[in-house]
Amino acid sequence: MRVAVLGSTGSIGVSTLDVLARHAERFTVEVLAAASNHARLLEQCLRHRPAVAVLQSREAAARLREGLRVAGVRTEVRDGAQALEDCVASPTVDAVMAAIVGAAGLPSTLAAARAGKRVLLANKESLVVAGPLLVEAARRGGATLIPIDSEHNAIFQCMPPGLETGRPGVGVHRVLLTASGGPFLRTSAEAMADVTPDQACAHPRWNMGRKISVDSATLMNKGLELIEACLLFGMEPARVEVVVHPQSIVHSMVEYVDGSILAQLGNPDMRTPIAHALGWPERILSGVQSLDLVAAARLDFEAPDVVRFPALRLARSAAEAGGTTPAVLNAANEVAVAAFLEGRVGFLDIPRVIEAVLDRHANRPAEALAAVLEADRWARDVAERMLAKTAVAGA
Repeated sequence: MRVAVLGSTGSIGVSTLDVLARHAERFTVEVLAAASNHARLLEQCLRHRPAVAVLQSREAAARLREGLRVAGVRTEVRDGAQALEDCVASPTVDAVMAAIVGAAGLPSTLAAARAGKRVLLANKESLVVAGPLLVEAARRGGATLIPIDSEHNAIFQCMPPGLETGRPGVGVHRVLLTASGGPFLRTSAEAMADVTPDQACAHPRWNMGRKISVDSATLMNKGLELIEACLLFGMEPARVEVVVHPQSIVHSMVEYVDGSILAQLGNPDMRTPIAHALGWPERILSGVQSLDLVAAARLDFEAPDVVRFPALRLARSAAEAGGTTPAVLNAANEVAVAAFLEGRVGFLDIPRVIEAVLDRHANRPAEALAAVLEADRWARDVAERMLAKTAVAGA
């Protein structure tokens, strides 16, 4: 199987390459793609020797090209969004790891779905922003969408045979989406007002990038996953319940109409869902240590606190509204999180900005990509203007 890894320099990309390297006889790394980290991508090219490497930045691509020339490696270097879309749609690619962070990953993910590839979906924003369009593109193109988020991959594994993307599984009553609770599970709202970006990024269980780490801290990550679960598995929001599980061992559960609950358990390591998606419907080694249930000793579950973590409430409302509202939610969140990481706003300002943008939004049907992209652009503009006013007021 020939694989394109989009976002190869990020945490999911690095884990994917680790799994691929364990099965060199089965998989070929055909394409590696990143935003601008040419130095890291050069290292990956030297090790995995892809046919093509893509960088969004033209300047970074030029540096990568020179580095490969000096090393005597014949990997072709391309740059820009169109080059990325062309690569994933190429007949030389069988599977695409879609791990570009944020809405920026949407065009290439759509291109892979339209081309009928096996899409390993690590970019949850693609579904949140344009879920119905992506699901329809996959159906028409004959693509297979396999989620990589540990929770959705767990749900996928617990669903009945013959599952179709975007349609409910036969006999399924509800989905229980687990959440670790993040680094501030026991932190008061007053204390959260003063947390730093480094504290927000210090996840107790998972090693992730900074943006998704902040999302986990606000529980927006779980909110986005709730929207994603509704779209992937054809579930109404009321049938998707978020349950806090601090140990991050039960990755999610599916309850059937007969009262049975199926759960997927494992150590918190993204190589497990990656290996599952690459090998599906077979099973392949991931390199993950076996789970010792005796050592784990206990599994705790509790309801989330939507007062201290309003992002989860906002996301559920967006899932219920549908249309362009999820795209607006995601865009406002990306802007607010970036501002927090840059030190421009406080941690508790993130959901405040998101809610203020949502309050100004006039929801529309998400029937075309243009409508979704316009909603995304509008929300980013409004959020940035709000943040600019805040900065002026605080000066």
